[in-house]
Amino acid sequence: MRFSIITPSYRNSQWLKLCIASVADQEGVELEHIVQDSCSDDGTQDWLAKDSRVKAYIEKDSGMYEAVNRGFRRSKGEFLAYLNCDEQYLPGALHAVQGFFAAHPEVDVAVSDTIVTDSDGEYICHRYSLVPRKHQMWVRFPVLTSSLFVRRRVVEDLGICFDTQWRALGDLFWVMEMAKRNVKMAVLPRFTSVFTDTGENMCLQPTASKERQLKWQMAPAWVKLLRFPLVILYRMRLAVRGSLFQKPFDYSLYTRANPQARVIRNAAKPTSFWKSRLGG
Repeated sequence: MRFSIITPSYRNSQWLKLCIASVADQEGVELEHIVQDSCSDDGTQDWLAKDSRVKAYIEKDSGMYEAVNRGFRRSKGEFLAYLNCDEQYLPGALHAVQGFFAAHPEVDVAVSDTIVTDSDGEYICHRYSLVPRKHQMWVRFPVLTSSLFVRRRVVEDLGICFDTQWRALGDLFWVMEMAKRNVKMAVLPRFTSVFTDTGENMCLQPTASKERQLKWQMAPAWVKLLRFPLVILYRMRLAVRGSLFQKPFDYSLYTRANPQARVIRNAAKPTSFWKSRLGG
């Protein structure tokens, strides 16, 4: 097994169907898709266990990060990733990641780029990933985890799993631990996933706001002092990657209006600015 994709699920039936479809149609790779559903009562249980495209585990958990950890423990793949219900893979994404790891055996973590859409699949912005830097992550987290892939040894041998004390910022501290442990990370300069800005994403919940405040309290004093220079440095790194100069492009995804087949949408005026999120 080359890829194990883990999806934590709770009361996201309509989005989960799109997520599953986007994993199932990946070509040229061997994969398993493990869905950890926390006993959803929105109709998910009516169909999930019957879906032959996934390995479904319906059981209570303490939150999404515990669900992902459980999926990692059950997985068999050489490459691991987790994809939330409101996220999708683009066509050919996993084949590109497989090729990148094959060409770079020294790399343990590949980060790639993400398209952000609204609930109807219309383009909002794009997010280029950067290799995470330990201290810079206190002010900007430079990757969406829908476009992050790790070799199994990161989780299994190094034991870098999610800290389940967090409800919304576990991603940040997961990657921060990788940086602290000098895990080799590199950028695959390609769009591999879609993040749907539904307006109800976990990162917009009150819990996330409280955790961001706690995170800032934990930051080193010198990081707080140099916050704005670190933000400017982050934006300069993005500019060097070319995020501000992205040309118009097409992308293909599943939508609630057409969940059975991908539809093609166009990013006519690409932008890296996420208007609905503070900090750009």
